[in-house]
Amino acid sequence: MNPAPLRTLARVVMATALLLAATACTNDSPSSSSKPPLPQASTAPAITSPSARTTAMNIRLTINGHRIDATLNDSPTARDFAAQLPLTLSVSDFNQAEKTADLPRKLSTTGAPEGADPQVGDLAYYAPWNHLATYYRDAPYATGLVILGHMADGGAEQLATADEITIEAAP
Repeated sequence: MNPAPLRTLARVVMATALLLAATACTNDSPSSSSKPPLPQASTAPAITSPSARTTAMNIRLTINGHRIDATLNDSPTARDFAAQLPLTLSVSDFNQAEKTADLPRKLSTTGAPEGADPQVGDLAYYAPWNHLATYYRDAPYATGLVILGHMADGGAEQLATADEITIEAAP
């Protein structure tokens, strides 16, 4: 018998076995089982998206004499913040992106995510410093930040020059 065809056949068999083994190890291969793939665990920080922020309470901010409507979400932290209203707070600039102010007392963070990625116009609570944070520019994800709500469009522009904010329940 001629050894050349046997060597060729052996190579084809080896290549096929390798291909089958590699294909069986990927998630893209068809499966004979009807079970859905298992979800992958993520180590990335949870991000609070605007669609996850539900409206619980309408509030009004007064900044530089301008009234700005806002909404608080339905979280324990936002409800605790609403219980402190009305508030008039002196604010200071932080990182040329937000205005912050000391709150009269710490807020509950029960059930709050580990942190958040704030958006322009967000009202948030920075738990480590017991600060209200109001965002007029983009800012990165921060551990300890809890989104409370969001200002109506146009409200964030007033923040850049603000020295004081009054927050009250909307009529």
